[in-house]
Amino acid sequence: MATLPTEEDLRLTPVLAEDRVCTGVTTVRERVFLSYPSADRPGVRVAEALPDGRRVPYPDAAWNATDQPPDGAFVNVNGLRAGPDGRLWIIDAGAPGIGVRQVPGGARLIVVDPDGDRVDRVYHLDAAVHPTSYVDDVRFHDGVGYLTDAGSPGLLVLDLDSGQVRRVLDGHPSTVGRPLVADGRPLRDPDGGAVHVHADQLEVSPDGRWLYYQPASGGMSRIATRWLDDPSVSAEELGRRVEPWWDSPGTGGTAIDAAGTIYLSDVERRRVLTLAPDRTVRTLVADPRLAWVDAMWIDADARLWLPAAQLHLTAGLNGGHAAVDYPVRIYRMPVDGGPPALDHP
Repeated sequence: MATLPTEEDLRLTPVLAEDRVCTGVTTVRERVFLSYPSADRPGVRVAEALPDGRRVPYPDAAWNATDQPPDGAFVNVNGLRAGPDGRLWIIDAGAPGIGVRQVPGGARLIVVDPDGDRVDRVYHLDAAVHPTSYVDDVRFHDGVGYLTDAGSPGLLVLDLDSGQVRRVLDGHPSTVGRPLVADGRPLRDPDGGAVHVHADQLEVSPDGRWLYYQPASGGMSRIATRWLDDPSVSAEELGRRVEPWWDSPGTGGTAIDAAGTIYLSDVERRRVLTLAPDRTVRTLVADPRLAWVDAMWIDADARLWLPAAQLHLTAGLNGGHAAVDYPVRIYRMPVDGGPPALDHP
């Protein structure tokens, strides 16, 4: 049984409180955007958090409408982030949940111009997903978007100019998740089965040379982006180019700074670790409030945002029993470095 922290760390400042499970936070200049994966109950998928405390559906109410065809509405937003171009990139998993079949046309990367609050472009990912896919997260480098598939293990490589998307490392051992553990206990689906979340977290090194990725259960690998970017490289050759990098623990989310240090939430012990480029591992913060920290965010002021999503206490990962302690809080703390330029402004 894992030993959980008992003392609160004064560096953690609670900044937002949500009445639903919130797994994603991102900032565009002074604006704050949130994503909700409908893990506890249906509702708005993407919202802007206004300074007066209101949550406004974003980019508008129509995109957040429920039970609508996916030609102008979200199916299930798993995450969002500002891209290196300053626009908001929203990841639609394309399925209502992990283990649930894809909605045709639902798997997309949706780009919103925050200056006009309008959708600029929609990248359709159908050509590279499987019926059990769950598109999870995205990172960028040199006109390419890399995405993870947590439902059907693999990675997606998206040409941001043409919109062409390829599936790579399909079923490769580096993308396959083990049974997931959080707070020292195995997670169970509503039928009592073990929970597997496949390729989930990913980061691109500040120089653009490497893509780091892992299933939520840990076991981080890396591969040179030049191999991923070349469509002529065979599946067999690509598999051989994968390097095991670090035997990481179960993880809710990651971030990377300009020095190449990866911040990684340890959902087994309610802490955040740092992994330096030389593979030195340190504990950044441990706090009982850090219950399943999900997709972290480093803003331009070198502050780390940590959504304590409590995802492991939702019915889907807790044997059908909902035990989330509301409100779900998002914390912030100062860190040593800001974000890499190729990741976001």
